[in-house]
Amino acid sequence: MPKKVDHRERRALIVDALMKVAARGGLEAVSLRHVATEAGVTTGMVQHYFSTKDEMMRFALSGIVERTTARIDAAMAAAPQPMTPAATVRTLLITLLPLDEERRADGTVGLAFLAYSAVEPTAADLLRDGTTQMAAFLADQIALARRDEIDATGAGAGLLALMEGLSLYVLGGHYTAEAAVRALDAHLRLVFGD
Repeated sequence: MPKKVDHRERRALIVDALMKVAARGGLEAVSLRHVATEAGVTTGMVQHYFSTKDEMMRFALSGIVERTTARIDAAMAAAPQPMTPAATVRTLLITLLPLDEERRADGTVGLAFLAYSAVEPTAADLLRDGTTQMAAFLADQIALARRDEIDATGAGAGLLALMEGLSLYVLGGHYTAEAAVRALDAHLRLVFGD
């Protein structure tokens, strides 16, 4: 009887291998052969699931988005309830900062994919959609908490940009995780008040 193959599991194995290769050497190091070696499978098997490197890259980017979403959902579920808008935003942004090894690896690969999106329209669309949704969510939370004349859209975009910038500084070794959290908290106090 032929062995039953879990195709979703195989694709996940390949994406995980791509992430490891990219975390070590950037997206330039990603090839069907390198990913196959990292996954412990043949190049032919990788080609069975992905006919081109770009197809594999787009699938991996979707995987990063799913993994990040799952991490955010878990952090939100673990937080004390009910959450204020300020606590919701802080939990979300702290979860996205590269404060541990797993998030550092994802952040390194995510940064590489951001550069990749400059030349790959499909990747750009996926990242743009995520950024738009995130900025809108932040703006909604700010508007819920601040019923005054604050520009919630601008403040949300600013917090998102701050988190991205802090991520770059942590990944580059310019800021420690603790310094990044202090800077984020200082800006959250400016937006939400004490």
